[in-house]
Amino acid sequence: MRQEKIKVLWNKKLAPFYYRIGFKSNKYSSAKPGQFIMLRFADQINPLLRRPFSIHRLISRDGNIVGLEALYKVVGKCTKKLSMCVEGDIIDIIGPLGNSFTTSDNYNNVFIVAGGVGVAPMLFLASCLQQNTDVSKFSVFLGSRSKHDLLCKDDFSRLGIKVLIATEDGSTGKKGFVTDILETSIKENHPDIIYGCGPTAMLKALALISEMHSIPCRVSIETIMACGIGACLGCAVESKKTPEKYLHTCLNGPVFDTKEIKFVNFL
Repeated sequence: MRQEKIKVLWNKKLAPFYYRIGFKSNKYSSAKPGQFIMLRFADQINPLLRRPFSIHRLISRDGNIVGLEALYKVVGKCTKKLSMCVEGDIIDIIGPLGNSFTTSDNYNNVFIVAGGVGVAPMLFLASCLQQNTDVSKFSVFLGSRSKHDLLCKDDFSRLGIKVLIATEDGSTGKKGFVTDILETSIKENHPDIIYGCGPTAMLKALALISEMHSIPCRVSIETIMACGIGACLGCAVESKKTPEKYLHTCLNGPVFDTKEIKFVNFL
């Protein structure tokens, strides 16, 4: 973990309200999928607290890591301000933070499930898997409200991974929830593991589905964080196993085994 002030390389609008921003840094070569950064605007106090963003992917040139990307949706003052950043602007970040997705060369069939902007850490995960594994039998399940909220389909396809889509309004792909097409695929092709990130309701469903079918499942939890380093204790999630009863997303996560977390009262 380190704090540094870095330059914005680009800030590209992907769709209404969605952006992909690149940062210049040569200190993220050891970053792993699932980890995140805490961001604030350099030399400014508004907003006062940092905001968490998943590492979307690393930027490589001539075999060297020269930066990282974050994928975000404009939902409040901070992300609105971030959307107005241009090349050369300075951002203050701390990272990489948190744990990461565990992977194995023994996984022959992997299902990656992403809901909405929860796709952010999953592209980094898929890129890492693709470097060491034949991903032609892997599947990515993308869920969104409509075709206008669908992100990264072409990025996954370029990696050689099969992409299945569900939208709530049926504007593209299968009409319904992403967990619907996931369950159908499980019945046809039982995966070795499920990875997921997205809204709380989706994560709860993944926990139930994976338990029902006896499939290991790791999810990245999206939650509000004020510090990202365990000082404020504001990102607590209830644990099934630890004597302390609560885990903290920034320190113990953001990636958890679904067997570790109580999703019933999860906020």
